[in-house]
Amino acid sequence: MKIAFVTSHPIQYQVPIFRHLAAREDMRFVAMFAMVPDASRQGVGFGIDFEWDIPLLEGYDYEVLQNVSKCPSVVNFSGCDTPRIAQTLLDQQIDAVVVNGWVVKSCLQTLRACRRNKLPCIVRGESNHLRPRPWWKRLAQRKLVRQFDAYLSIGNANREFYQSYGVTDQSLFDARYCVENERFFEASASLRGQRAELRRSWGVPPGATCFLFCGKFEAKKHPIELLHSFREAYLSNHSDRPIYLLMVGDGELRSECEQIVERYRLPVTFTGFLNQSEIVASYIASDCLVLPSDHGETWGLVVNEAMACGMPAIVSSQVGCQSDLVRDHETGFVFDFGDWPMLTRVILEAASDRSRLRQLGQAAQTLIGDYSPSSAADGIVSAARWALSHGSTN
Repeated sequence: MKIAFVTSHPIQYQVPIFRHLAAREDMRFVAMFAMVPDASRQGVGFGIDFEWDIPLLEGYDYEVLQNVSKCPSVVNFSGCDTPRIAQTLLDQQIDAVVVNGWVVKSCLQTLRACRRNKLPCIVRGESNHLRPRPWWKRLAQRKLVRQFDAYLSIGNANREFYQSYGVTDQSLFDARYCVENERFFEASASLRGQRAELRRSWGVPPGATCFLFCGKFEAKKHPIELLHSFREAYLSNHSDRPIYLLMVGDGELRSECEQIVERYRLPVTFTGFLNQSEIVASYIASDCLVLPSDHGETWGLVVNEAMACGMPAIVSSQVGCQSDLVRDHETGFVFDFGDWPMLTRVILEAASDRSRLRQLGQAAQTLIGDYSPSSAADGIVSAARWALSHGSTN
């Protein structure tokens, strides 16, 4: 059996799964990319040009497809346009195809190629029903979803999405969203002894409870609302333990966030963008992640990363991974999205007992062990075998 995984570009969260698939002796594997972006295209939305500082093209076979888009991009639907995908699948003698949702044109071109060549096509996307959609969009989405032969669920909300469109449990397999847990386990263990030094380098007071925002400074993540909620918590905090906020990342809203911090003289440090080899330091320096995103956050892999480093998380009720990873008062805290006074109260509650935060972090680290690249690879292989045994039905 030879499986192809078609996606827009090398993504740091997918590559560990590819390596597990490539290492199996019961199958062959190849990743197919619509493009390998340069630093400027990789940096769209991050606020800076950059390249990931971990190897993303090692440990598995891959092919870069011919992208005929006039404006190649990994963030725009038309930026990945690969009309020769059908011939590539034939040339590579592919038996089953996994496609990364329908976020770019290449994904739909792959689905169409599979239909034409009678190849099983398996989808692993992020969609859920946390985002409101008009009836006509849901109807169109239902028709699209039913074109696939098997489905890979990244989590509870995603599984419910497929089931709502009539997908049966028989054709639905778990391939949970994950990060390279071992890399984060090992890096956090090696840095834990440097926690005090890391906190000093970012201006975090020794006894403070440090909250962490980590991600793009963009509207869907609501960093501005977080700052206002944090300000209220800062003003209401009457304990002898101060609170602090570390904001990691960059993006279009960073300047406005910095203005708010300066205006109200808030205890906040902006670290700027931290690459993959640097990001663990921010988790070690902090006590609790905060992800106040709306339904645009279809999962939130930063939560996986933080939990792999032994940190609990505060997330909104609309973050896609919430029902999977953040068990309220067990592995973190959940607040109702848009209820910013509630977020303030949760911040104060979390700050009131740092030993309790450590317990929640330990529970989070145990839980995240089940969300691994090896398990996702197993799900992909199971889905491919099932789809091949049942034939392409569409």
